[in-house]
Amino acid sequence: MAEIQHHAATLARSESNLSKSKVYNMDVEGKGEEVDDEKDYTKRAQWLRAAVLGANDGLLSTSSLMMGVGAVRQDVKTMILTGIAGLVAGACSMAIGEFVSVYSQYDIELAQMKRQGNYNTQKDKLPNPYYAAFASAIAFALGAFVPLLGAAFVKDYKVRLGVVVGVVSLALFVFGGLSAILGKAPLVKSSFRVLIGGWFAMALTFGLTKLVNRVVI
Repeated sequence: MAEIQHHAATLARSESNLSKSKVYNMDVEGKGEEVDDEKDYTKRAQWLRAAVLGANDGLLSTSSLMMGVGAVRQDVKTMILTGIAGLVAGACSMAIGEFVSVYSQYDIELAQMKRQGNYNTQKDKLPNPYYAAFASAIAFALGAFVPLLGAAFVKDYKVRLGVVVGVVSLALFVFGGLSAILGKAPLVKSSFRVLIGGWFAMALTFGLTKLVNRVVI
């Protein structure tokens, strides 16, 4: 009788340990899924932040270039052509730079996967340099379109400059807010920081170009 009770107790302990093991495994799997979800969210947030920053670069560099040329040439055609040239050159520069950067990252991660022997299972997670280059160019171009659209339909010189500054300021504030949300930074402070930086860049480009035009030409 004692032997039967001993076997029963042993069996009960085994079942209890098995149940705990299953619960532990479920917890580990659940935590693993949470980690994967967090990694996916982090990756998406990084891509979104890069897109916002690319659009912000397109917005600010193109508007500053247009303001600089607008300081010495008052016709709308010259300003628009300058903006288009800045858009094309900037988008190509962003695309090439991002392509080279991401391709370097791709090579490093690929070599690491081959050393670890998990290339076949992890290769889909490698960054795509072509996608990165295309996304960067598109983001820059979208940002650059803002000052172009602002200036395209205004013939009066002073009004055109005011419209460009106005639409760019609004877009800078929005992009600054998006960057703050993605980076979990203070919303208002970050937005105004980007806005003031944009004003400074446009004013500096405008003033220096006008000064150089008077002194040199």
